[in-house]
Amino acid sequence: MAQTKHLERKEWGPYFDNVSKRLEGKAVAIEVASLSLGSQTAAEWLPLLGVTYDHRNDLVAVMAEGLDHMIRHPRDVFVEMEDDDLLSMQVIQFDNTSQIVRFREPLPPAAG
Repeated sequence: MAQTKHLERKEWGPYFDNVSKRLEGKAVAIEVASLSLGSQTAAEWLPLLGVTYDHRNDLVAVMAEGLDHMIRHPRDVFVEMEDDDLLSMQVIQFDNTSQIVRFREPLPPAAG
């Protein structure tokens, strides 16, 4: 059963450093939602390279193949876990923009 946890700001750096090692190679999809933009897809199931928090520039960076997605001035981070697997995370920015990052195992290559 999946559980959602709010991460305290002091946990962000160590948490993302630790979890990035386990997530490498998973597929990532990113959805951005705000009142001014509506809901938009920023990435659709790209191979993940890593997730990090840069405290000096106050941003969460999600790096995927061909994409560096920067979430500037995060206010809150929520993670959805099932056992030890990270299913998704939601980063809410200072302006209430919500960024939802989903993780999954990549599909096997098509036979042929």
